[in-house]
Amino acid sequence: MPTSLWAFLFISIELSKRGVLLPNQSIATLINDFNEAINQHDLDATMAFMTDDCVFENTSPFPDGTRFEGQTAVRGFWADFFKGSPNAHFDIEDLITAEDRCVTRWTYHWIDTEGQPGHIRGADVFRVRDGKIAEKFSYVKG
Repeated sequence: MPTSLWAFLFISIELSKRGVLLPNQSIATLINDFNEAINQHDLDATMAFMTDDCVFENTSPFPDGTRFEGQTAVRGFWADFFKGSPNAHFDIEDLITAEDRCVTRWTYHWIDTEGQPGHIRGADVFRVRDGKIAEKFSYVKG
């Protein structure tokens, strides 16, 4: 991760610990609404939150994930994800905003093909432009 991103994360976390409210509440609302569209498996609503030239980097396959560029490619990912993971649900544990960036820490829950629940924890780094998500880079623990 670039040094500037680490600095951003450190400063944002320290400010949030001190109760300093960061100015981008509209970005926080955007990201929470985007997450809700994903949890509802609403493909049109999910994509409405993203720019035409959006970029999404998935967590799989290890170690670098897959990069999807543009509405068509990103939409294809989400369509496949919703179809393949009908019980998928993300819970945001923490959300930090600064300028045009947002970082979320989340838990992803699913039920596998044998009916067993599972989960994994991770983080997303977003960049917002003109009120929409331009970039979503996902990372997982483990």
